[in-house]
Amino acid sequence: MIPDRIIEQGTLTSDGAHTAVEVRIPWYRALPGSCIAGAALKIDGVAADPESLRWTMNGREFTFAELATNTEEWWFPLDSAVLSGDVAAAPDAEHEVEVDLTLYIPYIVISDSEVLHIEEHDKKTMKAVAA
Repeated sequence: MIPDRIIEQGTLTSDGAHTAVEVRIPWYRALPGSCIAGAALKIDGVAADPESLRWTMNGREFTFAELATNTEEWWFPLDSAVLSGDVAAAPDAEHEVEVDLTLYIPYIVISDSEVLHIEEHDKKTMKAVAA
């Protein structure tokens, strides 16, 4: 819905091997953690190892498996979350950052057994800051 605003410009941090970027919800309403179905992070075309991906919101870090059943933590439209993973990004250098998000929208039912899911993509170029 708002894919060009997923990645927060100027928020790329890296220690060289582990990289993080702030992301915003591409939806107009808050969603519980269980509706964050997945994400991907690429730096300069190289994907972060999916097993290393972590999602931080409200000051707490989660794997996507942990988010799958979490209905207590909510992602709000005015709050940034942090997507991080094991992928190289040299500090003090420009990088192309790509984020893919898959979200379930629980209150839009599209069949007897399915709710709407959205898949969004954003790409930005920014300089990495040392973590």
